[in-house]
Amino acid sequence: MTKLCIFDLDGTLVNSLYDLADAMNYALVKNGFEPHDREKYRFMVGNGISSLADRAMVIPKGMATDKQKKLVLADFNEYYNVHCMDKTVPYDGIKDVLDELDKRNIKYAVMSNKPDEFAKIIVEKLFPENKFATIWGKRDNYERKPSPQAVLALIKEVGVDKSECLYIGDSNVDVFTAQNAGLKCCAVSWGFRPKKELSDAGAEFIADKPSEILTQL
Repeated sequence: MTKLCIFDLDGTLVNSLYDLADAMNYALVKNGFEPHDREKYRFMVGNGISSLADRAMVIPKGMATDKQKKLVLADFNEYYNVHCMDKTVPYDGIKDVLDELDKRNIKYAVMSNKPDEFAKIIVEKLFPENKFATIWGKRDNYERKPSPQAVLALIKEVGVDKSECLYIGDSNVDVFTAQNAGLKCCAVSWGFRPKKELSDAGAEFIADKPSEILTQL
């Protein structure tokens, strides 16, 4: 029986693509780089802000310097801190799933590669009536997903066995995280990555709408 649902954040609980894209484009332009079409960010996000910067900072015949990356990340954080909620919204049907978990007394939590402070701000503002057991973004003393390190620490904090957990996410990073941690996984197709990526990663079940998550409990 499932006692804890662990949700990825971006592309799973919330559609945050445009705010992430706008913040990175702002930082790129400010530092002399070319911006990208928002939709291209679907394949840039997922491994944390540092990796997002690496993918976005395109330099012909070369690589960005550590100094350039540091400046881009600083400007991204400054902009995103103010604008992270401009366009970010929960996916349709997600709140209904969380409400149903409350009714069934099943705990739920967030495990994201987004910086910890941003993850908490977004969850607390968009889901004020839902009681998350804990919210984990990227923390300095833990490896980012798909390492199982942080998610196993989250499970320990909540106080359940990993056999009682369901991990839910929208990318191959999430599928690999669940596999590495030995967790049952429910991939979702409404997020940032195509369904084929999820199946190629080994997802055994892919939900096409939020209510289908409940069938995996």
